[in-house]
Amino acid sequence: MNLFLMVQATAEAVEGDAAENGEVVEQSINLLELMFKGGFIMIPLALLSLITVYIFIERYIALKRVSSEDTTFMNRIKDYIHDGKIDSALALCRSNDHPVSRMIEKGITRIGRPLNDVTTAIENVGNLEVSRMEKGLPTLATVSGGAPMIGFLGTVIGMIKSFWEMANAGNNVMVDQLAGGIYTALVTTVTGLIVGIIAYFAYNILAARVEKVVFKMEARTMEFMDILNEPA
Repeated sequence: MNLFLMVQATAEAVEGDAAENGEVVEQSINLLELMFKGGFIMIPLALLSLITVYIFIERYIALKRVSSEDTTFMNRIKDYIHDGKIDSALALCRSNDHPVSRMIEKGITRIGRPLNDVTTAIENVGNLEVSRMEKGLPTLATVSGGAPMIGFLGTVIGMIKSFWEMANAGNNVMVDQLAGGIYTALVTTVTGLIVGIIAYFAYNILAARVEKVVFKMEARTMEFMDILNEPA
């Protein structure tokens, strides 16, 4: 609240001085200039925003690709296994660049061993595939929490700057002496919150897509184990 009152008082003082001098106050803001007024804190925030956009676009495209699935894949695997064409089943798996096909390939190579060994092998491959899909998500989670904190750091720095100018000015405090610190305080806070919110939503969108792919992987694993349990 004190910060808001300071900003309001500064604005009123500027308008008052302009009115006394017969000047017309134009209410316009240049976004680029406003960003520069945030000071050096804007540099890490800009880098975090670029990282967020890059990770989101890259992971979204990758997850969209793995979300697509050949609906005939498991039926063909079933036919090959029942016909004893293990090599054909392996070739089919290797021709498909998909987490499910890599899991099923590992399971096929373990045919003849106890079913627990087959399941364990498939789960190990599945864990590796999930780790690949989640690449970059921890970074987004870190940005969503860290960007607002960096913004608040800019707020503290800006307020310290303003109070420092006030202390040095003594009784002759000028509005322009306070404006720089207040700009830093407000701009960094808003920017940090914007970057954090974008990263938060990006993380949750990607996490939801990963969860859908993991569900498909689990379903196909159960389907493959049912195939092995079926009588020849």
